[in-house]
Amino acid sequence: MKILSFTAGAADMYCGSCLRDNALATALLAQGHDITLVPLYTPTLTDEANVSQKRVFFGGISVYLEELSPLFRSTPRFLDKLWDSVAVVKWASRGSISTSAASLAEMTISMLRGEDGRQRKEFAKLADWLVTQPKPDIVSLPTSLLIALAKPLRKALGRPVVCTLQGEDIFIEGLQATFEKEKSPREFRKDARERIAAQAEHVDAFIAVSHYYADFMAGYLTIPREKIHVVPLGINLQGHDPEPRPRSAIFRIGYLARIAPEKGLALLCEAYGELRRRRGMPPARLEAAGFLGADVTNRRYLETCHGILEREGLAGEFLYHGTVDRGAKLSFLQSVDVLCVPCPYPEPKGLPVLEAMANAVPVVQPRSGAFPEIMEKTGGGLLVEPGSATQLADGIAKVWTEPNLAEELGRRGADGVRRHYSVASMASRTVEVYQGVLRQEMEGARR
Repeated sequence: MKILSFTAGAADMYCGSCLRDNALATALLAQGHDITLVPLYTPTLTDEANVSQKRVFFGGISVYLEELSPLFRSTPRFLDKLWDSVAVVKWASRGSISTSAASLAEMTISMLRGEDGRQRKEFAKLADWLVTQPKPDIVSLPTSLLIALAKPLRKALGRPVVCTLQGEDIFIEGLQATFEKEKSPREFRKDARERIAAQAEHVDAFIAVSHYYADFMAGYLTIPREKIHVVPLGINLQGHDPEPRPRSAIFRIGYLARIAPEKGLALLCEAYGELRRRRGMPPARLEAAGFLGADVTNRRYLETCHGILEREGLAGEFLYHGTVDRGAKLSFLQSVDVLCVPCPYPEPKGLPVLEAMANAVPVVQPRSGAFPEIMEKTGGGLLVEPGSATQLADGIAKVWTEPNLAEELGRRGADGVRRHYSVASMASRTVEVYQGVLRQEMEGARR
């Protein structure tokens, strides 16, 4: 099968969606499919071999300049090449291209307007490139935020379009008014959702990364549920150690995710304080790893997390490792005794949880989002009530006080991830969806 797949770069951040798109493309190539992975906005940052194309469409600098001023909406293409080059976009991505919803509200709406938006020139550049390429069997979009590409892609190629749903609701909910002061944040969110829903007819099928997210997004975007197929995440298991390790001399609680309010590090800090000061846990460690970036909101959030521990006199027991590459990530996961990413909002993916369990590390997670179905399939952790530091402390305490249970959870998780969440399984299930879409197209052509 020949596949044209797009992926949205996230500047200098290890983005779960980018990692998923690249891992899927790699697995599809390994299974003998011909896939072209094309980055949008910025080059993608992955912690595995990057199989995406070198060229970037809808370059972050061009998109921003065209949003900022009418002058850049009509500049000649030879001039655009200066700031569309991968080297320049990479340089700008080192902190000056924002990926936060709060600063990208108007640009998001403009992109959802498609060829009627301020970035219409970028749609034309992509269309011109497409005519130079072999025609694919199917086209894949990485998020519904790029659904405005569906209609022009179908027009240019005459091929079915599939769109992945993998966590964009948190971005949509974060949209805020910036330049157009008369618009309220709620209107931006409503506008985005309505524009996505209106263009769903141009998408032949949607792929959700969990059953939870398929059900949720059907209502959130008013997409017929039967049009959404579920392809669970899959991870590359190379380097992940399935054998449980002896417990650390000092109990280590790990957190692996972006440092942002929606991931719940502050709640974990509160639970750690309760464990140490009110549950009798001896000196331990709370260790976090993940992208922080230059966003002032997230930096203040990290300061808040520090403050929670300082008030308990436990700041010396917290260590932030920063952003970690694949090798450092594996070492980090294999050094902790339990992993918690207590997202206060329903998480649709749960990639760090799968990676922890792949290394026989038990997890304690909120009973929300994709976590219940992950635990049902793997048995690799405990579920607690969302948003409660006390309940989270209870779950961690159980892992701490019952080492035999912790070992059993680790073994179940390592086995369950290998049976249900391998990247090969994700690729095979994706091909099944693609084949079903192509069959529907052929049946429709016969009628």
